[in-house]
Amino acid sequence: MRASLAIFASMVLACGSVAARAQSAPPISLHVDLTDAPRKILHATEELPVQPGPLTLVYPKWIPGEHGPTGPVENMAGLVITANGKPVEWQRDSVDMFAFHLTVPEGATKLEMKLDFLATASPTGFSAGASTSANLALLSWNTLIVYPDGVNAAAVRVAPSVKVPSGWKFGTALTSGGTVVDKDCPLGTVCGPTTRFRTVSLETLVDSPVLAGRYFREIALAPEITPKHYLDMAADGPEELELSQDHIDNFDKLVRETGALYKSRHYESYHFLVTLSDEVAHFGLEHHQSSDDRVAPRTFVDDQMFVLNGLLLPHEFTHSWNGKYRRPAGLATSSYQQPMQGDLLWVYEGLTEYLGDVLAARCGIWTPEQYRQRLATIAATYDNRPGRTWRNVQDTATAAQTLYEAGGGWDNWRLNVDYYDEGELIWLDVDTTIRKLSNGRRSLSDFAAKFYGLGGDTPAKVVPYTFDDVVAGLNEVAKNDWATFLRSRLDSHDAHAPLGGVENGGYRLSYAETPNPWSAMEESDSGTVDFWYSLGLHVASSGIVSDVLKEGISDTAGFGPGMKIIAVNGRAFTPAVLRQAVREAKGAGPSLQLIVENTGFFKVLTLDYHGGERYPVLRRIEGTVDRLDDILKPEAK
Repeated sequence: MRASLAIFASMVLACGSVAARAQSAPPISLHVDLTDAPRKILHATEELPVQPGPLTLVYPKWIPGEHGPTGPVENMAGLVITANGKPVEWQRDSVDMFAFHLTVPEGATKLEMKLDFLATASPTGFSAGASTSANLALLSWNTLIVYPDGVNAAAVRVAPSVKVPSGWKFGTALTSGGTVVDKDCPLGTVCGPTTRFRTVSLETLVDSPVLAGRYFREIALAPEITPKHYLDMAADGPEELELSQDHIDNFDKLVRETGALYKSRHYESYHFLVTLSDEVAHFGLEHHQSSDDRVAPRTFVDDQMFVLNGLLLPHEFTHSWNGKYRRPAGLATSSYQQPMQGDLLWVYEGLTEYLGDVLAARCGIWTPEQYRQRLATIAATYDNRPGRTWRNVQDTATAAQTLYEAGGGWDNWRLNVDYYDEGELIWLDVDTTIRKLSNGRRSLSDFAAKFYGLGGDTPAKVVPYTFDDVVAGLNEVAKNDWATFLRSRLDSHDAHAPLGGVENGGYRLSYAETPNPWSAMEESDSGTVDFWYSLGLHVASSGIVSDVLKEGISDTAGFGPGMKIIAVNGRAFTPAVLRQAVREAKGAGPSLQLIVENTGFFKVLTLDYHGGERYPVLRRIEGTVDRLDDILKPEAK
């Protein structure tokens, strides 16, 4: 880990002279036109100060927070470069698809460039970047800019501006430098004003998306707190913006609880940019002074959806401290072309998942009981994940760039981004161990305040950390062999998940014959029926098998993902029929006879299972300290 810091330092020194030249040069001028966003095409014009001679331009490739080379260069189109009004030919690099070679002609002091971004990615799966619908647009600046290769993104200056459709409003962490009326708008067309922003570094620009929409609402949160916080929402209809005062109060409390937890803020202001639409992928992406949060249209007006998505904003907000301000050294790269190393993602994402869940409970988005119900599903999921016997959670972090598109059939055998939720179990173990060692006088909150509050309130900046830094920080709070503690869990191939935190918290993973309310909500939301802990199957209401538990009873019987259950014990399949058959088979009941279709072929599979229905729950361990309950208590005064 010290080697990672050494590499980082040498990289910065090597770029020093280039960075100095970049800082002394005039800024790049970048204007983005969103007026065609409803047609899923965004336009940009860029003016780049240059000197004559060979030049390589690059399109951002490794986007912070996406943990992979995900820059959507395949959707960049219409790149035309001119100098002094004459075309300049460019040639894409034959190896690096994100690099473009050209020669700046004599006498040229700037390049004028036009490029478009085609916001046509499917609204399913992981599709970060610019996304649009008829009534809203999320602008990710990295999708519409090229810049000179070999420069430090923090040193490159950019003067950005954006034009939105008439009648639209927007939210962003960028500071406005003034709004100008578009005098070039042709008569009879719909044009909107252009907003110029203050000049910022390329690093800050890429870290500051813009959410715009016809139906837009901004709510100031916890107004007594400085710096200021805003909930900026854009939706496909005005009714989706009418969240209740109770939910606004939850977000007010979230702002207050983060202050109590981290004892610091590292931004000038913070904007939650929430897209409420089914026309864009549902996910969250962290930024230092904002977050890109995309959820279903009724998330803020439907209480069940609000609860099911309750982690998203606390998680992304926590990243402002863990991931943006304090960042693993392997992810603290100086340009968007340099590969990132994800070995500490179990801290970056795993600890954020844990603290985000705790904050969701502390601010009232979840009740303590809902938190425990969700924790039961996480504990059971990772305690029934056979892939852990060949692949440890550390490898899922190291290989993160290959795993974000993974998932689906046999996922429990391949594994994917397990460092999120298994990481949460590890950090719960850390928290309860600190509380146990200190007899309740210290907790992970003390670590968070010291580690992420380093330097007190600061402007947005990056302070890298290593594994050794994490261990040292934990030892400042409670003396222990934390290196061995962490490595024994990260490198383990044990068949069972690290559930020490659950038990130190005063609870034990168990199973009941009826789903806990959280599991029931997830089933109704996803349309998937959960027979995972009984038959080892995830089944859609249509009968399609989405996954099979490796080495479970259905795997042994011959089931595979994609098969469709047609009938159960002679009756046409429905989830209720299958559940009833499982109940009737309990004890000495009859085995299940299932007619299954597989790519047009049919067969009968027998499941000799008699254990009844099983769903995860947490049960209180009598006579133990209820540390888990203490963890969930609000800290803000």
